Amino acid sequence: MFQWSKKVVKSVTFNPGVADESLLALVESYLEKQVDKTFSDLCKEALWQSLCVPESVKPGPQTTSTTAVEQEIGRLQNQLADLEERFFAKESHRLESMENQILQLTQQVAHLAIMVAERPVIQYATPATSNPASSVVEVVNNTYVPPPPPQEVDPVISRLSQFLDDF
Repeated sequence: MFQWSKKVVKSVTFNPGVADESLLALVESYLEKQVDKTFSDLCKEALWQSLCVPESVKPGPQTTSTTAVEQEIGRLQNQLADLEERFFAKESHRLESMENQILQLTQQVAHLAIMVAERPVIQYATPATSNPASSVVEVVNNTYVPPPPPQEVDPVISRLSQFLDDF
């Protein structure tokens, strides 16, 4: 028995006679109308018909295969769109989270700036001597504390305070 390779190429010869030339013209006009078919497809269909092969043995038409491929492409496009949507939602959530963290950090920095402005500043003064152990620490207070308001002196309390001092 003859074994063929996976892809077998056979040639068809059209002779210069009237019958072959008219057949070739019909083939060309048919293929112009059926752009999705090739000469090979047309030859296979003719062989199936001429050999009287039952419909159940014939392979399905190419349009079914094309439709299946188109359906697969559509399914993959839907999956890609779903993936993009989930990705963008996740990234949007991450962006919002980062913005909230930046806002919190900004508030904390502002709060620290206020605290630093209210605290006393410690300055280290170095004396003229070269002994580092004898350095003096000066505390400069940058905060303004208003003096206490003057209090009215009650004459009874002032008289009693003299006795309390003696006691």
